[in-house]
Amino acid sequence: MSVQLPESRPFKVSFPHMGNYSIPVKTLAEHLECEIVMPPRMTRRTLELGARHSPEFVCIPFKYNLGNYIEALDAGANLLLQAGGGCRFGYYGEVQEAILRDLGYDFGMVRLIGGWKLRDHMRDFKQVNPRLNMLRALKAYRIALRQTQALDVVEDYMRRNAGFEVEDGAFEQVHEAFLEELDTARDKRRIAEIEQRYLGELAAIPTERPDDLLRIGIVGELYVLMEPFSNLFVEKELAKRGVEVHRFVTVSNMVAQGGRKHEAHLDDLIAQSGDYVRYHLGADGTESVSMTYQLMQQGFDGVLHLKPFGCMPEVNAMASLQRLSREHTFPVLFISYDAQTSETGLKTRLDAFCDMLRMSKQRPGTVEMAGGAESPAPEAERSTA
Repeated sequence: MSVQLPESRPFKVSFPHMGNYSIPVKTLAEHLECEIVMPPRMTRRTLELGARHSPEFVCIPFKYNLGNYIEALDAGANLLLQAGGGCRFGYYGEVQEAILRDLGYDFGMVRLIGGWKLRDHMRDFKQVNPRLNMLRALKAYRIALRQTQALDVVEDYMRRNAGFEVEDGAFEQVHEAFLEELDTARDKRRIAEIEQRYLGELAAIPTERPDDLLRIGIVGELYVLMEPFSNLFVEKELAKRGVEVHRFVTVSNMVAQGGRKHEAHLDDLIAQSGDYVRYHLGADGTESVSMTYQLMQQGFDGVLHLKPFGCMPEVNAMASLQRLSREHTFPVLFISYDAQTSETGLKTRLDAFCDMLRMSKQRPGTVEMAGGAESPAPEAERSTA
């Protein structure tokens, strides 16, 4: 944990995007009593800014975060929040801060490294807002957590059902209205009411499920899983192809499995991996292997494995995933993301993958192409074409 406050006052705080989690993060940041400066929505410019000023082989979450910081500082922010951990991303805050200072920006940075519990960061927050007390901070934390849970529940329902809507855009329209209301909710009872009301609206949308419905799970590194712009909106692309999408890495689950539960959770993952992983691979690698095995056991049609190019924990997981795919003829599509990843190339690969899965369902045993055949040796694959 580290704090460096800006010389200029008042504080104007900002933080990087990651999916729609900016909503609860903004709620949590309000207890700092600072003006909140939201960086613009992710665009190609965000990535270009980050990539231009980043080390060449650093992973793409670093580049997106750096681009967010530059856009936020240009919009007037002078205090940045940075969180990380689990892999080398836990050391990126210092590098990002040095890069931004070399670019001439005057700002402070709060690096929230060390855990999900509020008390881990209370000392840092009090340096920003000396009037802050634990009771007030805890109230903000609980509201933010409840927003996070509502967000994850509603978006999980969308992933599983949006691909079968009769009217194009119906799910997205309800989702946008849900996000707008959730953003202003500051009471747990109201958040629960919003969650249930919008789940009801989503359930009322007419859907038609085809006979050749595909169920695909998505595993991999948490940032590219949870930030749709960084994964080229792969979940929406699957929905367009009539796929029921399942993803299990969410902030709600990460909070629930944190602290003392983390080691027990890892032990459970290893025990349920079919002996394809025998020790913790780091970051999300263990979960990628274990969840793929569990999804195969549950009768899923295939799995997408997403990672930033060069992500070592997920590279470590790939050998086990390739062996699992080969030994069980279970399709796994490996996709790496970097600054050059092509949207057209992604769509082409998804088309081929879904076509292959449907052929396999129609004629069981006739399609023997597995994940190992789909992708080359771990760091040779670049999923850009």
